[in-house]
Amino acid sequence: MKLGQMLLRAGMITKEQLEQCLKMQQEDGGKLGYNLVRIKAIGEDELNSYLARQHHIETINLEEITINRELLKMIPAEIARRYEVIPIKKEGRKIIVAMTDPGNLFAIDDLRFSLGMEIEPHICASSMVLRALRKWYPDSDAIVSVDKKAIQAKEDYNEPVTVTGDEELIVGDAVFEAFIDDDEEFEEDEEFSTTDFADSPVVKLVNTVIADAVRRGASDIHFEPFEKFVRVRYRIDGVLHEIMRPSRKYRSAIVSRLKILGNMNIAEKHLPQDGRQKIKVGDRFVDMRLATLPTLFGEKVELRLLDRTKVVLDLEKLGFEEKSLSEFRKSIHRPYGIVLVTGPTGCGKTTTLYSALTELNDISVNIMTAEDPVEYNLKGINQVAMNEDVGLTFASALRAYLRQDPDIIMVGEIRDMETSAIAIRAALTGHLVLSTTHTNDAPSTVNRLIDIGTEPYMLSTSLVCIASQRLIRQLCSKCKTPVSIPDSAFVEASIDPGRFDNTTFYEGIGCEYCNNTGYRGRIGIFEVMPVDEEIRELIDGDANSLQIEKAALEKGMINLRESAVRKLEQGITSLDEVIRETIAAE
Repeated sequence: MKLGQMLLRAGMITKEQLEQCLKMQQEDGGKLGYNLVRIKAIGEDELNSYLARQHHIETINLEEITINRELLKMIPAEIARRYEVIPIKKEGRKIIVAMTDPGNLFAIDDLRFSLGMEIEPHICASSMVLRALRKWYPDSDAIVSVDKKAIQAKEDYNEPVTVTGDEELIVGDAVFEAFIDDDEEFEEDEEFSTTDFADSPVVKLVNTVIADAVRRGASDIHFEPFEKFVRVRYRIDGVLHEIMRPSRKYRSAIVSRLKILGNMNIAEKHLPQDGRQKIKVGDRFVDMRLATLPTLFGEKVELRLLDRTKVVLDLEKLGFEEKSLSEFRKSIHRPYGIVLVTGPTGCGKTTTLYSALTELNDISVNIMTAEDPVEYNLKGINQVAMNEDVGLTFASALRAYLRQDPDIIMVGEIRDMETSAIAIRAALTGHLVLSTTHTNDAPSTVNRLIDIGTEPYMLSTSLVCIASQRLIRQLCSKCKTPVSIPDSAFVEASIDPGRFDNTTFYEGIGCEYCNNTGYRGRIGIFEVMPVDEEIRELIDGDANSLQIEKAALEKGMINLRESAVRKLEQGITSLDEVIRETIAAE
């Protein structure tokens, strides 16, 4: 029976109190019991009693016991906060812990192999555990307790050791050491077979790093070898954060495990390789792309994580300004022509194109895509992955598509004259072509296509619209706070401060929800340039990008800087983000 039903049936709470707490849980998160204690509908001791009855497990009151400091050092602060767990007592090879969710088998397994001990969970009210976490563990990311051996290893790297109070704390290596048995040693460059490698603690480390990255919302993981350590970094909301620094002696083991995951050749260490794998973390299905690169101190491995549950394929929610969205929609609903989306790698171009295809997808049209690789499976759309090893390139795929009676064609990228020529031919023969290029803004895309050999007169007759985009970090909704920004900061950024009368600005101060960064998630900024008769004449006349941009702005185009400033006015982002992402658009 659910906790709320148990308490309601026992007459401990009223139906109104239950409904109030369920609404709080839906809006702000937190466990039901925690919210019931917050509104003083039930006491912590009573809650503990009913939790024990619900889970058929022993309960514990953290207010009535003394916790050993040495015992607390056994569980890293990051893991303790993640699973809401407090170590209580050690009995031989078993450790008793207080948990808010003893049914979390993943947490118990994680603790078991982290500590190398059996775990006996006791249940405790969430409010008690959270108070204990604030009291006994420092509120700092990726800082864990270590022993003298780990501190000496860190000193060998000539890097400072962080010491707080009477606890020995350190960033990096100790996180790794927590997953490696003291008796387990690896020789540098030792070879690992799939069979022998399966039970290695390095497997547990790599799996945990990947799972942690998914939970934090990271888009990439970098394993970078240096002379004395391997640096592990996550890219979260477009910014890299260092997570840990394993010793160099584990370098080959980590790379071998990652190669096995990506179905790559373990023995090949001198050439770059690519791999792919699908994984599941909790209820999330994630596509993982892996790439290796030989460097001076060993192979660097990069993992791209594509979390399907976080993908939003809706043009309304990507961040378009109202006018820009109207122009873009008008373009993709044209019966023929080329619509281009431009920007640097990782700026969300593919998501924008997928959103457009989702809107255009209908039983009455034949949509085909050529992608490298296929990032997401779109129902009802014919998607083809490119494979240059067998001669299946964007150009060859496009030629084949023209014999498949398509209405709409999406080409992953126009990167050479051959692909450009075939895309133009498709557009001129009654097909709508969607594609991407790597350029800084919409006007410069024209010169880029001419540079790769496209004839200006062919380009002017086929282009319908060019949209450029970036991703800008959003302020954390939990910790953003009003701030005052001096006019001089706007002047220095080439922004007119006079437009901000009666505007409230915000900055994120950092909290647990946003990993103390002040930002949570990203949103797009867009520059949409429809190609009308005046722009066509400029293209035919071999005009440069500045002339094309001037004409587009005179017609009301919202450029990247203006789109970002509007996000600032709406309280979505900060001035620092506007400057960081649009400095080239001044």
